[in-house]
Amino acid sequence: MTLEWDGCLNGRDVGGLPTADGRRIRSGALLRSDSHTRLTADGIAAVRAVGIGRILDLRWAHEIEREPSPFAADPVYRNAPLIAEPAEQGTTMPDAYRTMLDVNQRRITEVFLQLGEAPPGPIAVHCSAGRDRTGVLVALALSVAGVPAASIAADYARTEGCSGDTILRTLAHLENRHGGVRAYLLAGGASPVQLTEVRNRLLS
Repeated sequence: MTLEWDGCLNGRDVGGLPTADGRRIRSGALLRSDSHTRLTADGIAAVRAVGIGRILDLRWAHEIEREPSPFAADPVYRNAPLIAEPAEQGTTMPDAYRTMLDVNQRRITEVFLQLGEAPPGPIAVHCSAGRDRTGVLVALALSVAGVPAASIAADYARTEGCSGDTILRTLAHLENRHGGVRAYLLAGGASPVQLTEVRNRLLS
């Protein structure tokens, strides 16, 4: 479902996506978007109106310094950079997702676990464009919840300029190199109980 947040060009609720065992992602559990810095006053009010439990801003410090979040002073806001700064990491373009995951395993896992630790209410995840960092984190969360790869890829492809093949290749890389998404996160420091907490948080 598209989010009517005036000033966000790429906002949606991933609720409704089916899992392999016949369940669905709960509506209002996980919201994804581009940066909130372009939200209008009406857009800011719309975000607050949904009763957000946590905003995870995946951007780097220098991005936030340049374009601060309008929610920076809100208790629900957290800056949680998903990957290392560009000087350390390199590009975040789609074909580099595999490197992004390999280089930042512990950092990505730590951010992922914040999904399960968040207070009650919708979790809003965003980076700058709502494509690369947001796309990877959402793909991991949906996979842990049991959403099939094809459905994860179809959601990713709803973002302008994105191809579902990018996420399919990324998930295949995680399977081939790390033993799958769960194994990747467990090796990054998550516990089985924590993964279950994220899964339960997302499912209806």
